[in-house]
Amino acid sequence: MKTVVGITGASGSVYGIKLLRALPGQKTVIVSEDGGKIAREEMGLGPEQIAALAHQSFDNDDLEAPIASGSARFDAMVIAPCSASTMSKIACGIADNLITRAASVALKERRRLVLVVRETPLSLIHIQNMERLALAGATVMPACPAFYPRPESIDDMVDFVVGRVLDQLGVENSMYSRWEGPPKGSRGSRRTRSRPS
Repeated sequence: MKTVVGITGASGSVYGIKLLRALPGQKTVIVSEDGGKIAREEMGLGPEQIAALAHQSFDNDDLEAPIASGSARFDAMVIAPCSASTMSKIACGIADNLITRAASVALKERRRLVLVVRETPLSLIHIQNMERLALAGATVMPACPAFYPRPESIDDMVDFVVGRVLDQLGVENSMYSRWEGPPKGSRGSRRTRSRPS
């Protein structure tokens, strides 16, 4: 499996970094300039350290990179976190950097594209752009952790979102506890988490 991961300038760089660590197969990463600044602020990691989590990396202004062309094969692209600006550019067909260009390639070549959007509240413009992307074949996936697994840490909540992204890519994972419903005759139950090995 070949996956491209884009990390943009929205809060939540931890999503992209944890995804890179969890993904199987060949990984390519693109970190935008603002994404690099935020990753350093939030995670204490520079672009070089993030690049080391992938098999290859490209600068966001490198529009001559192989993945800028539809003839270069990759199976899926995930933008995590995806800023509202990046989402809106992709929805409008603006491919002014490598992240938006690779996303455009994923759409036109009918490959999986998952946008882990980090914005709240959403304006009507955001919602309309999400609709356009969904109609074009993308999966719009706001970073919304669940609380039925009773998370005990921020890592637990991040793992839930990353696990759901892996689900969208068809990657088996045990990053989070899956809902099985309450036991019969019970109004609720404590759930135990299964950790990835």
